[in-house]
Amino acid sequence: MERTTSKELALAPLQDWGEETEDGAVYSVSLRRQRSQRLSPGAGPRGTQAPSPGADTFLHYRTSKVRALRAARLERLARELVSGDREQDPGFVPAFLATHRAFVPTARVLGLLLPPPPPPLPPGVEIKKTEGRDLTFNKNLRAVVSVLGSWLRDYPQDFWDPPAHSDLGSVCTFLGWAAPSGAEAREAEKLLGDFLKDAEPQQEEEEQSQTWAGHPGVDQIPRPDSPVGCLEEVEGLVREGPELLDFSVDDVAEQLTLMDAELFSRVRPFECLGSVWSQRDRPGATGTAATVRATVTQFNTVTGCVLGSVLGSPGLAAPQRAQRLEKWIRIAQRCRELRNFSSLRAILSALQSNPIYRLKRSWGAVSREPLSTFRKLSQIFSDENNHLSSREILSQEEATEENAPPGSLPSKPPPGPIPYLGTFLTDLVMLDTALPDMLEGDLINFEKRRKEWEILAHIQQLQRRCQSYCLSSHLPILAALRTQRQLSEEQSYRISRVIEPPAASCPSSPHVRRRISLTKRLRSCPEREAHPLVGVPRIPHLPPPVCPQRPPHPVLEPGTLLPAVLRPLQGPRAPAPSCH
Repeated sequence: MERTTSKELALAPLQDWGEETEDGAVYSVSLRRQRSQRLSPGAGPRGTQAPSPGADTFLHYRTSKVRALRAARLERLARELVSGDREQDPGFVPAFLATHRAFVPTARVLGLLLPPPPPPLPPGVEIKKTEGRDLTFNKNLRAVVSVLGSWLRDYPQDFWDPPAHSDLGSVCTFLGWAAPSGAEAREAEKLLGDFLKDAEPQQEEEEQSQTWAGHPGVDQIPRPDSPVGCLEEVEGLVREGPELLDFSVDDVAEQLTLMDAELFSRVRPFECLGSVWSQRDRPGATGTAATVRATVTQFNTVTGCVLGSVLGSPGLAAPQRAQRLEKWIRIAQRCRELRNFSSLRAILSALQSNPIYRLKRSWGAVSREPLSTFRKLSQIFSDENNHLSSREILSQEEATEENAPPGSLPSKPPPGPIPYLGTFLTDLVMLDTALPDMLEGDLINFEKRRKEWEILAHIQQLQRRCQSYCLSSHLPILAALRTQRQLSEEQSYRISRVIEPPAASCPSSPHVRRRISLTKRLRSCPEREAHPLVGVPRIPHLPPPVCPQRPPHPVLEPGTLLPAVLRPLQGPRAPAPSCH
């Protein structure tokens, strides 16, 4: 305790202290300092008003011990859900619920969590109730009901187990006798009813798909699971209609933002975990991470639209092609203003790809202002320092609603931002690769799950903000987006070389500093061995690749059109052209 008048002690509120082991579980221990202000002896009687800033006071610091579970067996983790101290470790329950499927199925957790029902009462005997709760409703049962309430509300898809949904049925049975009149029981019953209703149209679609399978023109029949909404109305506009670039910049950018916001809001954070997403290309994993795959499909569609519209007409003169480049740059800028970083990244990836980037005559005809805009936008997704620029800009966009001038009237925060999901996927894959799942003694490394939960919680926060967009669907644009010619990588290179044959150099292409992302090396997770808890390696900050000879301008090899964390596996790649 130290006396002070005008200066405060610069002490960290939380200080790491070490580790403790108890009943086979490992806890990290920290010291939390809480400040309280006291008058000096004789400064005034008790019960008087708060002292003025200039009063003679003491700064008193109270230190308390804080423990957080770091590693334990599954049974101990399940027990911590019920008996853990929520005030000391408020992040344990949300971290467990968000990540448990990476190391244990939902049914196993429920088996450890749900107690057996009480024996039936003798005939004529009733239990007295107090305020709607049974007297036998003890503290542990209340904790279980609370955990189930959070679980049902935040992660309802964990209970999806067609056709019977037995896990959810067990929850309904438990809540039926433990808390029959509670909101948790009503939520569980409603969710079970919704699951059963959703199963009926899915069964009809499966039967219909089997009927379609024998039809000779099945490839031309519109499927009900098309990614474009309002398919019936869109189909009437598919055959004939304007191209995508025939619409205004604002209309195209707003429709891209509307689709990206809807897809990102539907992403299940669990599917972004490195242990899940890194398995997407393995045999039998076709349905893995379906909501993340939907965002990938949209990203690839936007990139393909840019390639198709710029390269799809080889007979265009350079000034006409430059007009298309300029319009896509303006659309990208409008996406930036709408805080849509997903389509912004998709458009820039296409414009920076070799088939478009090497068109020196077309880029030479682009006006100075759009070219300057393109360079500035490209710096957002620079690969320098682990994409530091895009991370900083995203943080600034999230903080805009918190930077209102003091005393000003509260204003409605802007919607979004919609992030580029690949950044989070890369972080989670690297985290899964760097940290082991199990530690010495067959302990589950829950510290790893806490780090994953921090990223997933950030995704959930952004998803809530994306729900505030107020945009309306424009069916002709959706139809144009769906029917835009898509070019493969090989087709793009061949057409690009027809438009402008290879030459010795390409001096007019915009000089955008860009390096190939290191995430393409994260193809799969290596086998991990058990490690001791002390000295668990942190996420490595990988250095940029060292190139023995830098080309006169950035070169992207075929196949790096999309960041590897979003790109599906491709076949053999075509050799790079002599002029890129």
